[in-house]
Amino acid sequence: MDHERVIRDVTVRLPMASTALEACQWTVAALARHTPATISILLQVHDRLRCVAATGAWQVFSTVPPKTGIVGRVYASGEPATVADVTTDPDYLPVRPDVSTELCVPLLDPAGRPIGVLDLQWSGPAELGPWRGTAERLAARLGARITALGGPPAESRSEKLLRHAAAMTSAPTDWDLMAAAITAARDVSALSAAVLVLAGRSGARLGAPTSAPGELEARIRTELAEAGAAPLGRLIARAHRHGAAYTLGEAGHPTDDYLPLARAGARTLVAVPVGPPDGGGVLLVADERLLRPDPTTINLMELLAGQAWTCLDRLRTLARLREQASSDPLTGLRHTGPFGQRIATATPGRTALLAIDVDGFKDVNDTYGHQAGDRLLVGLARALEEALRHGDELYRIGGDEFVAVIEVNRPEEAVRIAERLTEAARRTGRTISVGVALPQAGESPELTLRRADQALYAVKRHGRDGVRLAAA
Repeated sequence: MDHERVIRDVTVRLPMASTALEACQWTVAALARHTPATISILLQVHDRLRCVAATGAWQVFSTVPPKTGIVGRVYASGEPATVADVTTDPDYLPVRPDVSTELCVPLLDPAGRPIGVLDLQWSGPAELGPWRGTAERLAARLGARITALGGPPAESRSEKLLRHAAAMTSAPTDWDLMAAAITAARDVSALSAAVLVLAGRSGARLGAPTSAPGELEARIRTELAEAGAAPLGRLIARAHRHGAAYTLGEAGHPTDDYLPLARAGARTLVAVPVGPPDGGGVLLVADERLLRPDPTTINLMELLAGQAWTCLDRLRTLARLREQASSDPLTGLRHTGPFGQRIATATPGRTALLAIDVDGFKDVNDTYGHQAGDRLLVGLARALEEALRHGDELYRIGGDEFVAVIEVNRPEEAVRIAERLTEAARRTGRTISVGVALPQAGESPELTLRRADQALYAVKRHGRDGVRLAAA
């Protein structure tokens, strides 16, 4: 193999390339005439290596995360890798089943910084030594040409949308999701400000801001907040009635609904409906410059709005399911699962458990039926909640069994709270028995609850309708 000829044939057209992609594609096509290797060039695009040119009859990886595979290792280190047997390299990414050897060299800019990699994989014998020298020389010339043409290609708007969609899908909370959606809207549209307005039970409201909104976005949020729920509701209704809308880049008088945004300094505006008309919202993307958004931008904003709503609806559904899983469906109180988690964090001498039992509840069920018993429990649960202090917690752990978890300074304080509960129960026409226990050092939560139950049963034995503090 005449490697000098290979270098001449591969690099002869590089000066004529007008784009980085063209230079990479010509390099791969010319190099493929001299070797049966599977060849690929990956360039850094945002936070990944993206395959921009390749040969072969099987699949290539479109993108590779940083430091992943041999190509990621070479890019991160800036050092070439010669792998005589890919089966012995744990970083090898399988492209085709018959590959035996791999040669990967970094593409460097004139300052020596990696901007991508040139990768060759053979399924038969290859003279890796000579090919490594040739590949390094080709990579140096290609890297210099790519840099002269402005560097690796910029991330396309579609690629940006895909990246942001992944971030929205993984957002753990509503706030994180809205912040991700606003960041995505600004990045994909290339406009400077974005705001979400969402419908709610108490009227339309602004969605969560990003952590550091720009000046225009901050002014828009201030104007919309001062405008109040009714104007925000009209913005949502307009978007859902007429669909996505955008300005034409001409000076003029804005529609009345958009006056708060004009007062904030917005001269360019894209408004896209989010979610369903009866419970969704509107995505507003704006800029101080007088621009004319193109239809592709509007389409991408509509896709973004749809993805954001899907993610928000999923988060809300999961929250409802978690609430249903941790709440008693009759009274709405939390039940045994959350109760177990709460008492596991009890502080010795400070966290009091108040075991509560409804006196004569079985007689109510037997005499008046279970519906009457259910109504009694619901009414009693509300009365007990109102008698507790802010921060105290009430759980239903059985049929007519409740437990209050409260933080106190002294056992006597816990007894006084328990007595308030018995008074609240009497006002509903029923009575309760309450046993109080505070965990001791080294005592398990289960044992503390057992002592509270024992104190409760002592109240039952002595006439019910009372409170007893468990012995230490």
